[in-house]
Amino acid sequence: MKKLTNALFLLVFLSFSSCNSINNLNPLNLLTGNNWVLSSILGGGLDASKFTSGIPFLNFMDEGKLAGFAGCNNFNGSFQLDGTSLNLDPGAMTKKACEGGGEDQFISLLNQAKNVKVAKNKLTLLDGAKELMSFVPQP
Repeated sequence: MKKLTNALFLLVFLSFSSCNSINNLNPLNLLTGNNWVLSSILGGGLDASKFTSGIPFLNFMDEGKLAGFAGCNNFNGSFQLDGTSLNLDPGAMTKKACEGGGEDQFISLLNQAKNVKVAKNKLTLLDGAKELMSFVPQP
């Protein structure tokens, strides 16, 4: 009887452990809690000279809230995630005049994003199979 009880306890423990591992793989869990810094545009390198006020970043928060920096202006909006389908709305944005042109491209690509691929160390925004931008967690 003791062996059966121990086996049952082990089975229950493993069931809960595996559920927790599955939850950690949820894209939403990987998105939130990181400040994602832009690392590439359209599959190429990042031309920092286009972002004279700083490199853009995204911050996905609880309840579908999105905040970030577009290279010159800050924004606060929302996001919706359904599996790997993503809808981003930058929402309200400050209106400072910007040099470099990178911010316009960043916002344009942000609006084109329809899908997301996320891992612990990389976030990729996609339009179907086309890579728009990738991000890394801020150290």
